[in-house]
Amino acid sequence: MSAVSDRLPTFPWDKLEPYKKTAAAHPDGIVDLSVGTPVDPVPEPIQKALIAAADSPGYPTVWGTPELRDALTRWVERRLGAREVTHRHVLPVVGSKELVAWLPTQLGLGPGDRVAHPRLAYPTYEVGARLARADHEAYDDPTELDPTNLKLLWLNSPSNPTGRVLSKEELTRIVAWAREHGVLVLSDECYIELGWEADPVSVLHPDVNGGSYDGIVSVHSLSKRSNLAGYRAAFLAGDPAVLQPLLEIRKHGGMMTSAPTQAAVVAALADDEHVRVQRERYAARRTALREALLGHGFRIEHSEASLYLWATRDESCWDTVAHLAERGILVAPGDFYGPAGGSFVRVALTATDERVRAAVSRLAG
Repeated sequence: MSAVSDRLPTFPWDKLEPYKKTAAAHPDGIVDLSVGTPVDPVPEPIQKALIAAADSPGYPTVWGTPELRDALTRWVERRLGAREVTHRHVLPVVGSKELVAWLPTQLGLGPGDRVAHPRLAYPTYEVGARLARADHEAYDDPTELDPTNLKLLWLNSPSNPTGRVLSKEELTRIVAWAREHGVLVLSDECYIELGWEADPVSVLHPDVNGGSYDGIVSVHSLSKRSNLAGYRAAFLAGDPAVLQPLLEIRKHGGMMTSAPTQAAVVAALADDEHVRVQRERYAARRTALREALLGHGFRIEHSEASLYLWATRDESCWDTVAHLAERGILVAPGDFYGPAGGSFVRVALTATDERVRAAVSRLAG
C-alpha cells in the first residue's frame, strides 16, 4: 500500500504559519481573515435544544430521528423550493467536510474512475478523489468535459473561494448534460443562504431539475448559517437511489450525528430569525472590508455570495499575503484553491466586528 504522503497533497495551511507569526507580532494583535470559522455565538434557542437533549445515553441512529428528518424535508421544501421531499430524500451527515472527503470511497469509486471539480475549489474535493484512488480533474465548464468514466461531478454554488453563483440557466444546462451522460451531480450548497449580489438557486429547484431528483444530490451545512461549525451538523438531499446505499454504508461505519446535535439541528432549521440576524452581521462586515480593500488598491472579482472576498493586487498571492501580514492581517493565498488562484487572496468575513474595524483601519493607514 502506498504511503499516505503519496496519496494526499501537502496540507496547505502549514505553509501559512510563518505569515501568521508575522501578523501576530502586530502591536494591536492579529486580524485573522484566513479561515471561514464562525466567531459569533450559537443562537440561544439552538443551545437550549442541545442542552435539553444532553441526557442521551443511547446510540443515535445514522438516519436521525423522525423529528430531524421532518425538519430537513420541511426546510428543503420551504427554503430551496423543492417539491415532494420525503424522508428517503434526506440524509444527515457528520459535517460536510467528512462527507466531501469520503464520498467517492463510499460510492465505490476507485482507479480508472474520474471525479471532476471546479478549477478554483475547496481542496477537499481533490482529497476525496485521492483517498478513493480515483482520478480527479478541474474544469471551467463541466459540460466540456469528456464524460468517459466520469462518475462524480462536483458543483459549488455559491463558490468557496470565489463567491461565484451559478445561474438557474447554468445549473439547468449542467444537470441536463450530466443526466445525458449518466454522471452523478453533487452540488455543494453550504453557502446558499449567504447571497449578497445574487440569489443562489439549488439544483433541487424544479426549474433546474424538471421536478426529478434523479442523479442529483445537494450538500448543506449549518456551520455558517447557524454558527454550528463546532456541532458538525450537515445533511444531503436529493436522489433516494444514491442516498439509500449511502445510508447503509454509513450504518456499517457508525457515521452518526450525536443525539444532542440532531435536536439542535431541528431547532436551527425551524428558526429563520437567527439566520437573518447573522446575515446582517456578515453583510456589514463585508461592506466594510470590501470598501477598505478597494481603497487599498485591490480588485475584487465575483464575491456576490458566500463568506469571502476574492481579491487581487495582480501580483503573486504570496506577495499579497506577506504585504497584509506586515499589517497584522492574515488571509488565505489563492493557490490553496488551485493554480488559477495564484494572483488572488481569499478574505474571510468571519471575524468579530472589533477585528474587522482593526483591519479596516490598517488598510486605510
